[in-house]
Amino acid sequence: MLERLQVIEDKYNELNDELMKPEVISNIKRTLEITKEQAMLRDAYTIYQEYKTVLSDIDAAKEMVKDPELGEFAKEELDALQTKKDEMEKEIEIILLPKDPNDGKNVIVEIRGAAGGDEGNIFAGDLYRMYTKYAESEGWKIEELEAENSEAGGYSLVSFLIKGDNVYSKLKYESGAHRVQRVPATETQGRVHTSTATVLVMPEAEEVDFELDMSEVRIDITRSSGCGGQGVNTTDSAVRLTHIPTGIVVYSQTERSQIKNKEKAIKILQTRLFDLKTQEREKELGEERKSKIGTGDRSEKIRTYNYPQNRVTDHRIGFTINTLDRVMEGDLGKVIDALVAEDQARKLRGE
Repeated sequence: MLERLQVIEDKYNELNDELMKPEVISNIKRTLEITKEQAMLRDAYTIYQEYKTVLSDIDAAKEMVKDPELGEFAKEELDALQTKKDEMEKEIEIILLPKDPNDGKNVIVEIRGAAGGDEGNIFAGDLYRMYTKYAESEGWKIEELEAENSEAGGYSLVSFLIKGDNVYSKLKYESGAHRVQRVPATETQGRVHTSTATVLVMPEAEEVDFELDMSEVRIDITRSSGCGGQGVNTTDSAVRLTHIPTGIVVYSQTERSQIKNKEKAIKILQTRLFDLKTQEREKELGEERKSKIGTGDRSEKIRTYNYPQNRVTDHRIGFTINTLDRVMEGDLGKVIDALVAEDQARKLRGE
């Protein structure tokens, strides 16, 4: 363990020195690459500095134990330091687990109403609100990218960017089919209906991850459509991008400016293509390990939200919490913490 930590410290300091070089400072792309690599090592580097201090303090306390006057005090100090050392070693063990290179990224989330018609769309809107509230509690920023409103309420599709620290590390477990069981407002007999919405969480593509070849993209400018509002349907500002090799289509109309809509559409398209490339690479290399939470199949039913029993159940890890009302208000931390803990436990077991 100490050898691995020393290697990380050496690499961290080497990257730090490189960031100071004039030729790197003037190269934005290279600076981003180094900063990104250094950020992945920071937790291990920081805890190693603290761990070395604890080891040094333990050695000093062992010497003090021999002192007739300070011996009793030193023994208590030594016991406390030993406990701290044991706790830090457990933390280091987790920190040294293989990292997902995308954990530090922002994310683009897409939510679609699925089975259940209007109720599925309404539930998609509820999930959007839940993630918005959770993001606010984490100090993250949200930017809406695309929205197809449903007449009955909610969305047939809504996509949004979440910016902040280590967003993907917490939200990457959210991709899949989310099922709701409740009595719809239109139900006169009081029967519980089951509907679903799908969630897709993609790490935001950066320039160093994926460079989009615009010669492969067809750009169409159209008139905005939607629920109306000042400025909508008055100018040709909506942008539709078609990636010819893959057939992926992205549409953006949330901004009044054609330029801003184009920027948003390019960001979404880059992220979709980066996500596609990542999925293909994982399949080729056989990296869909058993330790991964869920199967990786995005149609997989991952969670049920049962309103009559105020219950949320995550089927992948058998986790249930009876605070659905609070979860829907953004109190998602306990569910996500349980998923993170189970993911780490499986990796520690070497599954």
